[in-house]
This record gives sequence, structure tokens and C-alpha cells, in this order.
Amino acid sequence: MKPLITILMALLVPLQLASQTSRLRHRLAKADSLLSVRYYRQGYDTNYIFRPPGKAMLRLVYNLSGAVLEAESHYSVEPYRSYAEADYKGTLSAALTYKGVTLSMALNPGALIGKYKDYEFNLNSYGNKFGFDIIYQYARNFKGWLKRSDEPRIDIPTDLLSLKTLNLNGYYVFSHRRFSFPAAFSQTFMQRRSAGSWMLAASYQGQYLKIRPDDQLGNKSVSLQVANLGIGGGYGHNFVLPHKWLLHLSFMPTLIVASSTHMTLDDAKEELHYRFPEVIVTGRTALVHYWQRTFIGATGVVTFTNIGSPRHLEVRNVKWRFRTFWGIRL
Repeated sequence: MKPLITILMALLVPLQLASQTSRLRHRLAKADSLLSVRYYRQGYDTNYIFRPPGKAMLRLVYNLSGAVLEAESHYSVEPYRSYAEADYKGTLSAALTYKGVTLSMALNPGALIGKYKDYEFNLNSYGNKFGFDIIYQYARNFKGWLKRSDEPRIDIPTDLLSLKTLNLNGYYVFSHRRFSFPAAFSQTFMQRRSAGSWMLAASYQGQYLKIRPDDQLGNKSVSLQVANLGIGGGYGHNFVLPHKWLLHLSFMPTLIVASSTHMTLDDAKEELHYRFPEVIVTGRTALVHYWQRTFIGATGVVTFTNIGSPRHLEVRNVKWRFRTFWGIRL
């Protein structure tokens, strides 16, 4: 009896594997069909923008990013100004895109050899109609200076301050049938004729700044918590140039409509009330050159924030990212 059961099991295992494989193929085919419907849906004017040939695309990208933090205050008896810049962060990444869905991997050479200990996360989605950026940074390697009244500048120790920043930027394009953000930033579309559009924009910035006490500088322990929500709009334009060049420029300022800021000096916590207006401004640019199946390009995104007043505390932030890339359509 046992040999018979063993034979039956040996016969059933290939059938089960074949059944599982068939179900997996069916699910993959269904998912691919749904991707095709979404990818080739024509909600745009093909006289201006169109889908490039091929279903897949490989891009090799070099990313370089940085941050600048400036502060000015006349709140205390002794006014001061400060400037701090985080170490540049460079990464290499490879991205494979299939019907608009991208899988990417990034490598930071500086982190591998112990020269870079900060952390950054970027998530971007650029569509013809909607799009957003999610940028999170934890930076500790700042270099800069501090100046009190008429005294000479004092160098800031590299481990004096740490900064956690979350930037969220979103947009809605009015003329999305003729103007394509992806043509400039993800190459999942191509711009056939020059076009531009007005846009709605929303921005959020959350920050947590921590400054440790230092005997040489004579400062106390300070922490600053900031949350800002901005609403506004702007304009973007894709210029289709001769010899298969594409130039993109866009500018989207937002006015801060909700703000919450708290500063803690040693153990004393105080809510800071700022002046009107305060702004978060996002600027983007891109330059792309196409051949038959390959392309090269560069993009830049800069977010500038200005909050507060020098009478109490004014804080200015600049967060930027620059990319160069090479791609091929498969």
C-alpha cells in the first residue's frame, strides 16, 4: 500500500506545480493587461505629446544633493547670524521602467567607505495631470559659521547641529493634454511641440533642528520644531528645440497658510509667531537630448523656504537635488 501512495504522490506533485504555474501566469498576464490599459490610455493631445516606442526603459543616474540652513535673530540681547551647509550626497542608481512602473536601486560610494553618515530618501511621481515629490533628509555633517554683533565669524563644529527635514511638493497641471512633466523628468512621454501650462501647487515642510551646547561658542541647548503648509501655483514650459533637445523650466511658489513653530531653549519651550507672508518656493529645470533609442539629460529641483522675522528668528532653507542620466528604450 505504501509504495502505491508514494507513486500517486509523485504523480500529483508535477500536476500541482503545473497548476500553480498556470495560475501565476494568468495573474501576471492580467496585471500586464491592466498596466497596458493604464499606460496607453489617451487622455492627451498626440499633436503635442506621445508615448515613446517600446514598453521598457533602462536608466543609469548620478544623483547629487545638498542643503543649506541660514538663521538670523535679534531676539536675544546679542543678535547673531549663522550659515550652515550639509555635506554633498552623491549616489549612483539604476532604474528599470516597464509601462510606467519603475524599480530602482541606489548606491552611495561615500557611505560604503564611511565618509557619509547622513540619510536621504526621495520618492517622485511625475504625471501629466498630477505629480509629487517626497524628500526626507537627516543631516548631521554641517559646516558653517556663526557671527554675533560685530565680532569675527566663528566656525561651527561639524557635530554641533542635526537637522531632520520632510518636504512634500504636489502639483496639478491645467493644460495636461499638451504639456508633459514626465517628458522632462521620467521620459515616459515625449514632447512633440513646445507647450506650457499654469499649475496649482501645494507644499509642506516639517523640520526638527537640534543644536547641542558648546563651551567654545557659549551657546545653550536649542531645539526648533517647524511645520508649514503652503498653497499656491505657478507656471511650467517645455521648449522643444532643434536637433531633438528638450528644455523644461517651471516655478511654483506657495504661500504658507498654516504654521506651527516651537523653540526649546534648555528646558524652556516657547511658541514662535511669525510675520506674513512666508513662502515655500519650488523650482525645476531639465534638459534632455534624444537619439533613436537612447537619450541623455540632466534635471534639477530646488526648494526654498523663508519663515520668521529677523526681529525674533528668521530661518531660510535651501534643499536641492541635481541629476544626470543616460537611458535606453528596450
